Amino acid sequence: METDKLIASLLLQIKAIKLSPASPFTWASGWKSPIYCDNRKTLSYPLVRKTIRDEFVIRIRDEYPDAQLIAGVATGAIAHGILVAEAMGLPFIYVRPEAKGHGLGNQIEGDYTVGMKTVIIEDLISTGGSSLAAFKALKIAGLDIQGMLAIFTYGFRISEDNFKAAGCPIDTLSNYGSLLALAIQTGEILPEYENILKQWREEPDRWGRT
Repeated sequence: METDKLIASLLLQIKAIKLSPASPFTWASGWKSPIYCDNRKTLSYPLVRKTIRDEFVIRIRDEYPDAQLIAGVATGAIAHGILVAEAMGLPFIYVRPEAKGHGLGNQIEGDYTVGMKTVIIEDLISTGGSSLAAFKALKIAGLDIQGMLAIFTYGFRISEDNFKAAGCPIDTLSNYGSLLALAIQTGEILPEYENILKQWREEPDRWGRT
């Protein structure tokens, strides 16, 4: 099975991704959504987290063979980043959303050397805001960012534009399109909901509002 379909299948099986077009979720941003993704659940399933780790490692070795450092985005990708770094024998750091207001005031935790070739691990890409904030913090710290890898992306146009504008290469193990196709094929989602789910991705900030 292709990687995007395999990961989508696993996320659906453990209900890390829930589809509910008839009774939408409300995100912290206030957006209404027919889908909710919680990739933290993958850590509770040894086979799933191992598969994700292995696929990340394969992707890094193929696309970023010179990587010297793995960076996880707090908090969702810290554990996944550690698993990847351990498997590859590489050092690991993680990036907070903002610098601490006490102690050393760090935003980046862990040891690194300026110029190290770094791959960022993220769990989920929505608009890309928090992911790119981590990318910028690492750039300011003087690290050579090779690219960012994430488990899943909703594939919003705004996200693609934001990553392009920031100059941050982004790749994901799975995506909304693959998930939707698999959910319809397996009967997880009824065919009559297909258009609703496609429309949501086109205008997520306006979808479901009256």
